[in-house]
Amino acid sequence: MRAVIARNRTAGLELADVAYPHAAENDVVVRVHAAGFTPGELDWPASWTDRAGRDRSPTVPGHEVAGVVAELGYGTTGLEVGQRVFGITDWCRDGTLAEYVAVEARNLVALSDEVDDVTAAATPISGLTAWQGLFTHGRLVAGQVVLVHGAAGGVGSLAVQLAREAGARVIGSGRDAHRQAVLDLGAERFVDLDRDPLDEVGPVDVVFDVVGGELLARSAALVRPGGALVSIAEPPRIRPEGGRAVFFVVEPDRAGLAELEIRLRDGRLRPLLGDTYALDDALAAFEPGSRGHGKPVIRVVGEGHPGGAEG
Repeated sequence: MRAVIARNRTAGLELADVAYPHAAENDVVVRVHAAGFTPGELDWPASWTDRAGRDRSPTVPGHEVAGVVAELGYGTTGLEVGQRVFGITDWCRDGTLAEYVAVEARNLVALSDEVDDVTAAATPISGLTAWQGLFTHGRLVAGQVVLVHGAAGGVGSLAVQLAREAGARVIGSGRDAHRQAVLDLGAERFVDLDRDPLDEVGPVDVVFDVVGGELLARSAALVRPGGALVSIAEPPRIRPEGGRAVFFVVEPDRAGLAELEIRLRDGRLRPLLGDTYALDDALAAFEPGSRGHGKPVIRVVGEGHPGGAEG
């Protein structure tokens, strides 16, 4: 099969012929229709070693997938060949910028025909990050107030939508150029980080931060007792008085994926889509300055029914 590979940290990417993936116990081999990736993932240690720390280069990047089940590994249950699925792959295994990928079945959920492949492939990492930040770590509930830093970005935009739908009052922060976009997503207020005093925002129940630095440090004072300061950028240096400070890295979560899929299907959630590339053009997606605003996605097969068609 064809795949995008990186032979080592300095050699760059190439499109190459590689072996068809092996379906281990409880695995699923997915025929990839569309794949999402994080541009900086080749800097992650897990991109180059397995869970035992052994070198696994060359590596296939990409950890988000939408496609069709092509094969079931021994003992795999809950999915069937020919079923549309989407999900997230293990950080320490070859990824999704390929024609086929082996994924643990527990990291996939069924994908409705109402959700197109590109939208599905753009959702798992950002969507699960937003979900876990708000509800698992932030413990956000209806009626509370959440401040989302970086509300116009891939994670932040989904956090605004999920928090609003959960019945929370949402304040979004960012640059003034993104004000209307954030308000359109459901925020009731926007904070221009270049002009608006941050200390006038609080108190809030949850701060969800994707920026880090001084903004994260200053935000601790905004959290009311019992609330949470949650960041994916770096561990908070200052703990809110009477509250919690949380740094986390997103984890695969089948139940969370199912919740996201329901919202995608119903039109209650929409990821911020960036440019879409064919597999033959995937190398260009990693070039600095080549990507617009939003999540870049690699389409491996062409359009057909809403989920894409083989070919």
